[in-house]
Amino acid sequence: MKAGTLDNVEVDTLWNSGKATVLMSEQIQVKPVSPVVGAEVFGVDLTVPLTAEAFEALQSALMTHLVLFFRDQDLSFEQHKQFGRFFGKLHVHPAAPKAADHPEIFVVHADETVQFVAGETWHSDVSCDVEPPMGSILRVEKVPTTGGDTLFASMYAAYEALSDAMQRLLVELTAVHEGRQYYVGRYGGDHLRDGDYPSAEHPAVRTHPVTGRNALYVNEGFTTGFKELKKTESDALLSFLRQHCASPEFQCRFRWQRNSVAFWDNRCTQHQAIWDYFPEVRHGYRVTVQGDQPYYRPSPASGA
Repeated sequence: MKAGTLDNVEVDTLWNSGKATVLMSEQIQVKPVSPVVGAEVFGVDLTVPLTAEAFEALQSALMTHLVLFFRDQDLSFEQHKQFGRFFGKLHVHPAAPKAADHPEIFVVHADETVQFVAGETWHSDVSCDVEPPMGSILRVEKVPTTGGDTLFASMYAAYEALSDAMQRLLVELTAVHEGRQYYVGRYGGDHLRDGDYPSAEHPAVRTHPVTGRNALYVNEGFTTGFKELKKTESDALLSFLRQHCASPEFQCRFRWQRNSVAFWDNRCTQHQAIWDYFPEVRHGYRVTVQGDQPYYRPSPASGA
């Protein structure tokens, strides 16, 4: 997407400052829910194709706020996929069962019979893929009486809060991301996309291909260690980073309602689904947008 202007403010300025308050178009309003991550969007109907203006507004808002929340969006599978395709080709999950006749639809379901719920540890979706997803779009159609919230965290903020010395160390490291250790006890091996569980090596600090900002790219769900370190060193550093990424000051919390939608950028966020509603039901569907291979590029101010 080319940089444009919003209310006479350069889009690039909004992306890099993270201080946009309300983004307005002809009908769309975007209201931040925290200073660092998350915004609620009003005035857009996701059941119909986006206009060029609406797409530009949503794309810009996603770059600024990292995750967008929508209410009252009763999407069919085709409408859900249609919305995702505005932002790229759709990703197929490497291990989970899919909706019948819709391999791009990942079913998110929990009830009294399940032993786990999707996303209950901090993670970036399918970071074990060589080209991890750019973004995920989840619609929840059945919510528990209370609970079932999702936490989102900015990995820009997590990286920027580290000391200069720790940042210099991390940009030299390669993180190993394994699908097997996360998926094998959850989904079994009956729905493997490629015949095996994915595995990948990514830079521990990732440069966002649109904003140019650097984000921590290490997560509890998939990262098993650092290629350049001894195991004891790797385990200690990974333990610290997992705790650091979960710091409340990097987060926002979303309370789901029926037909709410969340659209998050996996390149610079992590999220965690809170399973505090057993034995009630929470049910929804996720469409995921393909991404590219992570890379690190020093920012001009970093000196790295």
